[in-house]
Amino acid sequence: MESRSAGAHPEKLVEHISLGVMMSVLDRDRIDEILLASGRLERRVRLLPARVVVYYVIALGLFFGDAYEEVMRRLVGGLRQMRAWSDNWTFPSTSALSQARARLGEDPLRLLFDDTCRPMASYSTPGAFYGDWRVMAMDGVVLDAPDTPENNKQFGHTNTGRFPSAYPAVGVLALIEAGTHAVVAASIGSGTTNENTRVPDLLHAVEPGMLISADRGLSSVAIFTALVEHGADALLRVSSQFRLDVTEQLPDGSHLSVLLPPNRQSPARRKTDALGGPATPTGRAHLESQGTVCRVITYTVDHPDGAGDTIRLITSILDPEAAPALDLAALYQERWEIELAFRELQVHQTGGPRVLRSKSPEMVRQEIWGLLIAHYAVRHIMHQATVHHALDPDRVSFMRSLRIVRRAVTTDADFPPSPRAPTPQTRPERDH
Repeated sequence: MESRSAGAHPEKLVEHISLGVMMSVLDRDRIDEILLASGRLERRVRLLPARVVVYYVIALGLFFGDAYEEVMRRLVGGLRQMRAWSDNWTFPSTSALSQARARLGEDPLRLLFDDTCRPMASYSTPGAFYGDWRVMAMDGVVLDAPDTPENNKQFGHTNTGRFPSAYPAVGVLALIEAGTHAVVAASIGSGTTNENTRVPDLLHAVEPGMLISADRGLSSVAIFTALVEHGADALLRVSSQFRLDVTEQLPDGSHLSVLLPPNRQSPARRKTDALGGPATPTGRAHLESQGTVCRVITYTVDHPDGAGDTIRLITSILDPEAAPALDLAALYQERWEIELAFRELQVHQTGGPRVLRSKSPEMVRQEIWGLLIAHYAVRHIMHQATVHHALDPDRVSFMRSLRIVRRAVTTDADFPPSPRAPTPQTRPERDH
């Protein structure tokens, strides 16, 4: 490896800032490719090159409560300890760091998230698979942004009680891998709009072999159909008002039905009734021709006070032998893993319910992408630590892992290998 002396040019030394142990997840060359594709890779070396600003934004997500300058000090701390940093280099001011973030923009962080954050569990990861299905969950969370005119206009304020929320509400809809808590897709928008409208933004990450669960807020004919069309299977909770006529009773207590688009429901049912009803062969055939076949599972969860909560699920897994009703009812509870992932983001990573730093909508989105990448990197390191022993990543403390990563960022300096002639190569496909 190349050696660097304390007298080296400070602009060159800035190129050696990295995120220590997290670089096993964040491919340095790939970051440069993304910066080049988004038009953010400079032709000259700046005091704050674009790659460094990418690392810096992710570090803001790791050290959420620290001031701007303090986060930069943590990034260069390891180099100073190794006496590999020029004493002539002056830490950039808050204004300079803000300008560097604005110059970088949102796109590189969003593209880096899409490129990096993929499902990571293997079949040996406890709780990550049900049979051949990778267990996934979809839900949303609301984060608070600073109260500025721009954020107010873009995100708005929620109003669930007598008064509107104190801060602009940023809605983040996410798709996670339940077994690892890895966020593999996200959509950022106003916390005042219906989450259903952002589901199409997640579909690029939906793959065959996934079993995706969601609560009532994300259950509709359109969402169910979209997940199935992308090759996944759905397990969605629906309200009791959702009409699901029985077309066939199944031996495990579930039954088959047909999901009808809103504009077809009345005429399709009138025709079906004229043909003898949904349980007759002709009526069922007509109903199925107008919509999407699903399987319905209904059960009651008893509470300690004696009350019961009736839960009704629809799934695209039609064969009860492949996935019995009791198994799917138990599997639906895995949806709560996404709530734990959100808790890791909102409580552990940010140190409690805090307001984001950024005062403009684009910087808010950039900051959230950095938070999500940092969370994914910590979760990836946790998974790697358990994979060889077939341990459940849920049994490893996220907070302790986060502390380890934070310490590593401040002590591990990154030096590139000695220069060598570039050789043509094809970037391998990632394993899913």
